[in-house]
Amino acid sequence: MGDWKVSADLKYTKNDEWVRIEGDTATIGISDYAQNQMNDIVYVEFPDVGASFAQGQAFGVIESVKAASDVFMPVGGTVTEVNSVLEDEPELINGDAFGKGWVIKVKLNSAAEADSLMDAAAYAAYCDSRQ
Repeated sequence: MGDWKVSADLKYTKNDEWVRIEGDTATIGISDYAQNQMNDIVYVEFPDVGASFAQGQAFGVIESVKAASDVFMPVGGTVTEVNSVLEDEPELINGDAFGKGWVIKVKLNSAAEADSLMDAAAYAAYCDSRQ
């Protein structure tokens, strides 16, 4: 495994987003692998609170010194909160991708959508295969 971590309590997508589900709320961010590949993150474009997105739909953009990348919904839902701290401190994603660097929270359409996502072990193997 490279110089990045996975968190066992999360589910992951092949687009390198993670989701933490607690009740009917899903917290979404990008993985440590993704931030490591992007290098220094300089800007986060958020969706509007109240906007609804289907699973797999792009909801925002994360820009680094290297590139801009769309961010996709690991599960469908309605945005209830954005991590506005990232407007002034987008580098929190680099330092704490699974904690303070979360991007949005949504009210889930269906928790069952998370069943199609990778667990930590499967995601780690997927990332290793791309090295």
